[in-house]
Amino acid sequence: MKPILAVLMLVLLVGAVAAPAAPAAPASRLRAAYTSDDCGRQPLKPDGTAWQCTFVDNFGGRELDRTKWRPQTEFVTGTDTVYACYRDDPANVSVKYGALNLTLVKLPVPAPCGVSGMGPSQYQSGMVSTWHLFSQQYGRFEARVKNTATTQPGLHEAFWMWPDDRYGSTDSGEIDVSETFSVHPTVSVAALHPTDDELGLRAGTDTDTCAARRGVWNTYTMEWSPTKIEFFVNGKSCLVNTAADPAFQKPYILNFTEAIGPVDMGNLPTAQTPTPATYKVDYVKVWQ
Repeated sequence: MKPILAVLMLVLLVGAVAAPAAPAAPASRLRAAYTSDDCGRQPLKPDGTAWQCTFVDNFGGRELDRTKWRPQTEFVTGTDTVYACYRDDPANVSVKYGALNLTLVKLPVPAPCGVSGMGPSQYQSGMVSTWHLFSQQYGRFEARVKNTATTQPGLHEAFWMWPDDRYGSTDSGEIDVSETFSVHPTVSVAALHPTDDELGLRAGTDTDTCAARRGVWNTYTMEWSPTKIEFFVNGKSCLVNTAADPAFQKPYILNFTEAIGPVDMGNLPTAQTPTPATYKVDYVKVWQ
């Protein structure tokens, strides 16, 4: 990760004789306007055709659907000295009350991380991905999420994507549909990273900040084609990129993470960072 909505008209007819009713709309038009599939009501593409559902999870069960998601335990996030270890544990990854819950906890004393080369940490958290379970090139990707309400630094949440042919590395591209940092409680960051080098990112082209308050439900959407990638927050366009970079011409997987840091955002955890802190995902939907 790196530190981005029928109009109903009611006509009142006043008089002794009612005016003749308007002819009903053709059934085909009604179907086109209100079709639905596994993802629910189908949004429309710019050409008027409907997006087709390819992946959906409404988290209506009591446990994580492991045919769709893998808890991530292979790497850490943070800095060399302050980082969160990811665990496949109900304390960190759970499904309840109709949402996926990724929870950061702070332990009384550091515990082993289980990641090669990394020592113990006081922070443990949750991350899930669709690695080798689902990936897609182009389409519409959407999630409704809620993070912990705070103005204190330390919390870092992300709805992000990287190519299915890489795991634990983002050298071949990364898409941040939404990254939020608790030290900046009124914004979400959208970003496109062709490589790990962040120095070349262009504000307003490759990355931008979007209005999004912490502690409330926000809906993040990305529409991705070979020639255009557009990000939306609660239906409002936030960032448009038409560079057609080769890094974004391949299938990508989905990731959701509750993390800590990073230092370059002035967002390292302090004694005032609220823990436990939970990143909630109400639903995830993908169309093509």
